[in-house]
Amino acid sequence: MDTDAQEQIEEVILTGDDLMTGPPSPLVPPDLAPRILDGMELCSSNLRKLFECLHKNDIEPFCQDEILMYRRCSQARDTALRGKIYDAEETLGANLPEAEVRERVAKLHSDATLLERRFVLASGIEGVEGFRHRWSLNGQLHDTKKRIERLERGLASQNEEPAAAIEIPRKRSWYQLW
Repeated sequence: MDTDAQEQIEEVILTGDDLMTGPPSPLVPPDLAPRILDGMELCSSNLRKLFECLHKNDIEPFCQDEILMYRRCSQARDTALRGKIYDAEETLGANLPEAEVRERVAKLHSDATLLERRFVLASGIEGVEGFRHRWSLNGQLHDTKKRIERLERGLASQNEEPAAAIEIPRKRSWYQLW
């Protein structure tokens, strides 16, 4: 077997900062939490194992399996949470009275404006702490805008007439005019 023909596999050592790839975990709105979190895997056992490993070994390179398992679990959890949050917002938009939906959209718009202002202010923070702050704010801002979008989509579906209620005009022949 020719060893030169084999691909070289680069060994990667994961650190806690590698858990900050992709968007941060979504913030679940308190009014939607009971419906969204019901039956969700929150990765608490994987997180507990990671903390136990870090406590025993005191450094991250000895906890590669735990970091990887928590990363996989948290990414799957966050994807499922986002989907449930967006679906719940769309359902609210379709089922709540229009005035309440508009009020909720206005509140989310004000929250998005506040997050944008905080994001601008956070751009002055240097180093790792600044990166973490901007990363978190950017994820919250993205989620808030998607929630607004889904609420508005639900409101639009509420205003549409059902297809069965629309009567298609039939052509009348000349002898049915009288």
